[in-house]
Amino acid sequence: MSATTAAAAPNDLEAYWMPFTSNRAFKKNPRMIARAEGMFYYTPDNRPIMDGTAGLWCCNAGHAREPIVQAIQAQARDLDYAPSFQYGHPKVFAAAARIAALAPGDLDHVFFAGSGSEAADSALKIALAYWNVTGKATKTRLIGRERGYHGVGFGGISVGGMSNNRKFFGSLLAGVDHLPHTYDREKQAFSKGEPDYGAHFADDLERIVALHDASTIAAVIVEPMAGSTGALPPPKGYLKRLRELCDKHGILLIFDEVITGFGRLGFAFAAERYGVVPDMITFAKGVTSGAVPMGGVIVRKPIYDAFMGGPDNVIELFHGYTYSGHPLAAAAALASLDIYRDEGLFERALSMEGAFADAVMSLKGEPNVVDIRTLGMVGAFDLAPRAEGAGKRGYEFIERAFHEEGLMIRTAADTVAFSPPLIISEAQVEELVGKLRRTIRAVAN
Repeated sequence: MSATTAAAAPNDLEAYWMPFTSNRAFKKNPRMIARAEGMFYYTPDNRPIMDGTAGLWCCNAGHAREPIVQAIQAQARDLDYAPSFQYGHPKVFAAAARIAALAPGDLDHVFFAGSGSEAADSALKIALAYWNVTGKATKTRLIGRERGYHGVGFGGISVGGMSNNRKFFGSLLAGVDHLPHTYDREKQAFSKGEPDYGAHFADDLERIVALHDASTIAAVIVEPMAGSTGALPPPKGYLKRLRELCDKHGILLIFDEVITGFGRLGFAFAAERYGVVPDMITFAKGVTSGAVPMGGVIVRKPIYDAFMGGPDNVIELFHGYTYSGHPLAAAAALASLDIYRDEGLFERALSMEGAFADAVMSLKGEPNVVDIRTLGMVGAFDLAPRAEGAGKRGYEFIERAFHEEGLMIRTAADTVAFSPPLIISEAQVEELVGKLRRTIRAVAN
């Protein structure tokens, strides 16, 4: 449109090309939000919308928390931006120390990025560079997993395993292979928490090693719980088996905890829940409770130390972003971590997990519900698709939930996922499930 037209129609929706959105359908019947507080969003006409997704898996402490707001405002006044190349500011060092202290084992060093996508690509680059500086430059192959999601950078979609995120963008990175996903509905349906069946899916790494040889493989990257594909909990023993196989073959193990980090599964990181220390953890989302974009990679001390040779004045890692460790993000992270600690939100999530799972599982037997999964403060169910094809019923669900029930949820085709802020009360859990139940019935025919 022309500048004149845009000025005359400032609220026109056409100019914005929305990400991961059916733009034409949305713009016919928009789901608009204007403000947020606590557990709720509010539409421009002030109608409350229960946040069933913590934004995009990120607002773990709820919305518009005053300590986070004040920290951001004060930081913007004192220091709006500082370059991250060859300069630093106090809060980014404080944030790194706090995050490293939460991580298990010797995951002691934090490299900051601006998002989960940047965090994933950073971890992959660090893995490749690590083998290079340690004299094993043939180790360049990266192993992801089917149905995995590691953001939208070229590295992330290459190791990711969601077809629609990959198929439009050419040949992607060379030298990438994939483990099988861990979901088998026939043997895992309606599982609370980690399913008993499926640890053996990790053993496919042996096949990949036999095919390519360990001397060519740099790293394996997996989500402890596959989130964006529809909340697939890891089978019991699966992650420990992956750790054992990576150790056996000298392969780095990366946990993508962009979704699972900062309390979503009842711990600071899922690595702690499962008693597995990976070589790197990627994080984002909950680190600032979604208030300011931030991501990063936590690396084990031997990886960091491997880069610290040579003259002191030489750059050790030729990688970084303009907004790595942004002052506002660092301030928001510190305030968010204070809230998580002072309100015991990680522990609260763990204590509520059983009641949350029971409430969600009460949807079993509702029309078209063919599976339900719960883990920590995450729930998902699969709806039988309509005859017109996959995704039709799911889209009807998201529209009806918002416009009729005042509920925000996530859908992936006909899978409905929800991951509320960790401040949700038991009464609000029942309210959430009631809204889901009514919407399931409304889209049944």
